[in-house]
Amino acid sequence: MGFGINMAKAREIHKTNIREARTSKLAELDIEFQKAQETSTDTTAIVAKKQALRDATADSAIESATDEAGLKTQWNTSILGTSPYN
Repeated sequence: MGFGINMAKAREIHKTNIREARTSKLAELDIEFQKAQETSTDTTAIVAKKQALRDATADSAIESATDEAGLKTQWNTSILGTSPYN
């Protein structure tokens, strides 16, 4: 009997990493949103980006990952930036 990865704990750590990565991105988008409102610019794209960041921790692929490597591949670089696992 060997040691293994506690996937429940690994998923929570992964979600915490996502939350940490999105904090600064949400702050940047908040500023962008306020500037857009001040100039009566369309905010639809900004709102969509913010929602994608909020939804990142609820990605079903995180729950379906069966091992550590599979979980690490669930980092969405298009919205979260560089993976902390590299």
